[in-house]
Amino acid sequence: MAKAVLDASALLAHLFDEPGNSVVIDALGEGVVMSSVNVAEVLTKLAERGIAADEALEQLGSTGVLEAIEVVDFGLRDACEVARLRQSTADLGLSLGDRACLALALQTGLPMLTADRQWTSLQSFHVRCIR
Repeated sequence: MAKAVLDASALLAHLFDEPGNSVVIDALGEGVVMSSVNVAEVLTKLAERGIAADEALEQLGSTGVLEAIEVVDFGLRDACEVARLRQSTADLGLSLGDRACLALALQTGLPMLTADRQWTSLQSFHVRCIR
């Protein structure tokens, strides 16, 4: 059972061995959930670094990262929640992907792990910054 919602920024910190990597490793060991939108963000960042999406998925699978993540499909209910969150998070400039992560946290009641410090100002969410 998942213990946290993982933001794309946190998984990328792990994949690029950036500060906060150890926090993400621990979370992966305990079980995390991630929106398919945020997985798309990760694959996009890897593609920008020259790693094709299929190759990236293969690497994530072979290293066990994908096994540790419960990927939740993004549906219509999530789309409505993301739209609702736009107004209350506009001052932070959160992207659609950021709000997809927030929507999943609302849906699951789980805390979020992120590398984005600005999220800690969100009053209605339990946010843990990995750095």
